[in-house]
Amino acid sequence: MTDLATKSGAEDAQADDSAVIDDAALTDADTDEVEADAADLAEADSDAESVTETEADADETGDLADVEEPAADERLVATTDVAPEADAPTEVVSPVADDAPATSAPAGAGPATPAYAWAPAEPAPRKSRKPLWIGLGAGAAVVAFAVASVTLIAPGTSVAGVQIGLLPSALAADMVNQRLADTTIVLVGEGGEAEVTGADLGASVDASSLVAEAFAANPLWNVTAWFPESIDAPVRIDDETATSALRAAAPELYTEPVDATLAYDATSVAYVTTPAEPGTGVDIAALRATLQDAFEAGETRVEFEAVSAPVQATTPTYVAEGAAARLNGILSTAGFYVGSERTVPVAREVAASWLTVTPGERGTFEISADAAAIEEIVAGLPAQVDRAAVDATVITNSAGDVLRELSEGVTGRTLGDTSSIADDFAAQLASGSGAYELPVTETEFKTTSLERRVEVDLSAQTTYLYENDKIIGTYTISSGMNATPTPTGHFTVNAYTRIQDMGALCYNPEAVNSYCTEDVPWITWFAPDIAFHGASAFRSALGFQQSHGCVNMWDADAKFIYDWTVTGTEVWVHA
Repeated sequence: MTDLATKSGAEDAQADDSAVIDDAALTDADTDEVEADAADLAEADSDAESVTETEADADETGDLADVEEPAADERLVATTDVAPEADAPTEVVSPVADDAPATSAPAGAGPATPAYAWAPAEPAPRKSRKPLWIGLGAGAAVVAFAVASVTLIAPGTSVAGVQIGLLPSALAADMVNQRLADTTIVLVGEGGEAEVTGADLGASVDASSLVAEAFAANPLWNVTAWFPESIDAPVRIDDETATSALRAAAPELYTEPVDATLAYDATSVAYVTTPAEPGTGVDIAALRATLQDAFEAGETRVEFEAVSAPVQATTPTYVAEGAAARLNGILSTAGFYVGSERTVPVAREVAASWLTVTPGERGTFEISADAAAIEEIVAGLPAQVDRAAVDATVITNSAGDVLRELSEGVTGRTLGDTSSIADDFAAQLASGSGAYELPVTETEFKTTSLERRVEVDLSAQTTYLYENDKIIGTYTISSGMNATPTPTGHFTVNAYTRIQDMGALCYNPEAVNSYCTEDVPWITWFAPDIAFHGASAFRSALGFQQSHGCVNMWDADAKFIYDWTVTGTEVWVHA
């Protein structure tokens, strides 16, 4: 019975062990999945060392029964215990749940039942990242070269001898400017070896444009454009800056010029000048040429034999004369204008009293004007500017053409706001203009037209004067006799004679069939040798044909026609 019980117990234990092994097999499959996931996490730079640390802790305690679940990278493995001594109890560690009863093998019960313990799995080898980092470095180098090839200048490129190859444009321009600024000119001879730099002289080049030109023609990516010829760089020097620096460095090379002057002369009521006198100093043009050569040759230090040249005055003669001309122009035109009319003139001496002339920048002259003095004249402007409109009267022919303007039309005007005139005029005078346009409101005049014509009725021996188709005068006349008739037709007044002798005999004593009438007055000519004229001195009556062709009238009537008609007035003679 005992053997059977023991055997039965052993079989039950073996069955339990088989169950445990099956469970372990399932756990191994799950663990494989966990390991695969852990490997993926390792490729994503996750650190799996924490798992290993957990296994190590478990081994140190030696109590696998306390571990609730196996770690992802552990394996369930079987171990064979050495049979204990007869009197020593043997405890089998089982991977079952904590609440399952432990099973002890009795002494002498035969071979020991295999015990199982969790053992850490071997870590998966890490993947090598060296090819990745090599690939990334090579890619970055390619990108860097590509960027450089479109931003840097080709090797061997130079501007005026300054090497700018393999540089970005901004740095290249700075190098060109710096080289020029640092170039030193040593004055030899009378200058006593004084030294000035390009910066002292105000030297400059258009470095940005030159470098841009160099890059456009010689980019790094264009291998055929490598090592081109040097680009010339024209050097500029500021004359005023250079002269100041040279005068300070070598004063013995300079004699001071005398400036031109400008002043108001009350006697001539005009601005007059005195000419400038040039001094002597270093020839700036020659100095610039020396600096240019040194710069292009790549020399940073060069000697210059000082060459004497005239030094112009700060205020040259032409500047003073130009200012005088402008000021005298102000004096000649000073006044308040309405259109082109100088309505209120300002005397030259008065305008000069308003002006102040002072030295300006770079040898010029500045003009200012006293607004308060101008205001004294502004107060009286309305009385001199305001006026009423005056209508015009003109004489016309029947076609409406103006033959004469009897009275000229005058536009009415009223001065506008005067509150800012003084200040505005002062500012205008300072700019060189003496003609101030006044703000006015104008009123247009009306024009009256008088259409005038003369009618001579030979049948009635009467002359009629018409104005705008109304008869304004009727006069008895005497026309030409049948042998010397007055011509008929349409004529126009063409000339006037105040008084003269009429008849060929007056001028030629030998004239045949002629006459001579002296001192004929108020002659208005309208046809060849035919006119209206006075006849009071030699006619006792009118109203019938008795002339040599002219239209005879009493003197007073002839004078009225003489005054009333104008050249071009229409005359109609009919029977």
